[in-house]
Amino acid sequence: MITKTEIEEIRMYLKKAENPLFFYDDDQDGLASYILLSKYIDKGKGIALKSSPVLDNIYLRKIKELSPDYIFILDKPILTQEFVDQVKVPIIWIDHHPVIDIKGVKHYNPRIHDENDNRPTSYWCYQITKQNLWIAMCGIIGDWYVPEYIEDFVKQYPDIIKNYKNPGKILFETEFGKLIRLIGFLLKGNITQIKKNVAVLKKIESPYEILNQTNSRGKFLYKHFEKIEKNYQEIMSIAKKRVTRSKLLIFTYPANRHSLTSFLSNELLHTYPNKIIIIGREKEDQMIMSFRSAKIKVLPILEKALIGINGHGGGHDHACGGGVAIEQFDEFIENFKKAMK
Repeated sequence: MITKTEIEEIRMYLKKAENPLFFYDDDQDGLASYILLSKYIDKGKGIALKSSPVLDNIYLRKIKELSPDYIFILDKPILTQEFVDQVKVPIIWIDHHPVIDIKGVKHYNPRIHDENDNRPTSYWCYQITKQNLWIAMCGIIGDWYVPEYIEDFVKQYPDIIKNYKNPGKILFETEFGKLIRLIGFLLKGNITQIKKNVAVLKKIESPYEILNQTNSRGKFLYKHFEKIEKNYQEIMSIAKKRVTRSKLLIFTYPANRHSLTSFLSNELLHTYPNKIIIIGREKEDQMIMSFRSAKIKVLPILEKALIGINGHGGGHDHACGGGVAIEQFDEFIENFKKAMK
């Protein structure tokens, strides 16, 4: 766990910051974490990191441009020492992925104290702020975890969420699950669109504003969701037609306007819980993939499969991502199958 003392330290850094810069992962967990902390202090700018799991030197230009006095990195699994060494302001790194040793940062990660504790970053950001529970729940359940206070949340919103212990049932069998997907879809689009979406989301006070479209803000976000949702359901329909008796469910689709691999893999895992899911999206000369399994740890299999391959990968034991050169995709899949044995 992240200790009470560490929670107080993070609060101290947040309150001291006059011009903070937040880097956050481009999923529900990362976005919710950013919304929670930025609303808590009502300061700072946020940048969604869409390129890779790595926060490295390409972001130094943005730091120079914005001149922050503190940098908060949320839900990103990998930093490079070279990046950290060139940043001249305090870096507060809040994460829940496997711990890596980086000097010169304030690293807060439950796995430092217990390697099996991978509760989402938004879970810990809610412990810091104790505000905007519905935003926190979007991030926490969106990262496939049901917190201990689910019953309290259900009492507040009994018409949109059920007291399920399985995150997949909440994600794909309740109205709140649709809201979680909507939150993730706000990070799909061009940079201008994403900035506007996030700015509007920060002004939302209740999930009903969005789900029931009770005001212009909610209508704006729901309209964006409907555009992405149509594309998502079209691809999902094709993916389900490709299911075979094989233990592996492998589905790839060509690049289009939006990357939906993580959303597709999560829903397919819920629908086919006995399978190992590999969803790939062709992007230029890369195959960008999401891996899911309910029963088998896919991360160590992925790491073995990448040996000798031009690619990368990382994440959690049962849910991770990666990418390989398209010309090596078939070879990678063969490696993956061998590593499963």
